[in-house]
Amino acid sequence: MPRSRPGDTSKNLIYKDLRRSIGTGQRKPGERLDLEALARSYGTSITPVRDALQMLSQEGLVTIKPRSGYFVTHVTLKQLRDMLELREILEVASIERAVVLITEEQLGQLEHVHADYAGEDDESYERYMAENRHFHYLIAEASGNDELAQTLGRLHDRLIRFMVLCRVGETLERRHALVIEALRTRDVAIARQAMLDEINETRETILEHVIQEEGAFWHLGNRASE
Repeated sequence: MPRSRPGDTSKNLIYKDLRRSIGTGQRKPGERLDLEALARSYGTSITPVRDALQMLSQEGLVTIKPRSGYFVTHVTLKQLRDMLELREILEVASIERAVVLITEEQLGQLEHVHADYAGEDDESYERYMAENRHFHYLIAEASGNDELAQTLGRLHDRLIRFMVLCRVGETLERRHALVIEALRTRDVAIARQAMLDEINETRETILEHVIQEEGAFWHLGNRASE
């Protein structure tokens, strides 16, 4: 197996740290991400910082403005609603196909996604959000449509900073257990409804938080532009 180059390791560490800081709101929408300042803070050259920011731009978390630099992406309330609506469309399509096509091995993978979830501390919850993304990605993979899985994965990446508002880890775990049971029994109607219940609960919680003044400013930036 080829060894990773030092620059690759540095890039990935910076990517993970910046992604976490954007997802948790430590870095605000519209905030400029200065290459030189970031390189100094990470004790590295500009190249791995630039590479990490390029990776984040592909996830929609960072916006690159020519001759201006890198910025944490603004998301308007309409964009958020559109993303949540698109999520419902993609998740329903993936589970309706997965019910028919999912294998025992894939069901086993789903059952083990949250095996190590420890509780409501920040570190565990951040890991849970990654596991939640993985759970839904596995279902989309089981649909047999790679483009669907990749599109849904990218959408979850864009929604991560809103998903952390939910703080409903144990509730989602129960929802996921219902989804797995419906997949195991090959019941399309129950699987579809279980997925819709989770999506609707998450959407209501997210919108309830971001429409509040502090939540909207914190995650969306300037409300006046809505």
